[in-house]
Amino acid sequence: MPRPGDAGQPGDAGQPGDRADRYPRADPFPQDLARYLAASTGLPQATAVRVVADVATYFNETVEEFVRRRHAELRRRPCKNEEIWPLLAAEMEQRRFAAPELSGRQLRRMVYG
Repeated sequence: MPRPGDAGQPGDAGQPGDRADRYPRADPFPQDLARYLAASTGLPQATAVRVVADVATYFNETVEEFVRRRHAELRRRPCKNEEIWPLLAAEMEQRRFAAPELSGRQLRRMVYG
């Protein structure tokens, strides 16, 4: 997932004839959501794209990444580990995490399994 300020545009293709030409590549974040956000809020398109990219990055964080990041944030407050662990457990119950990467075979099994 690109972070705001990364080079390249979502959905950029590789060199002609490479694998990207044969297989569609999912946008790293929903372009239609950025357009909708710009239209509904009056934000400039570039700002809406950055907001959507930031939110997509936030929700693509894995459980492990979240725990490490949040633990470091809480330690800087400073909180002690015995305060942090229950807080992390409670926060994780309210949070959505990115789906694991699945192979084509795993996806087919979900549909036809």
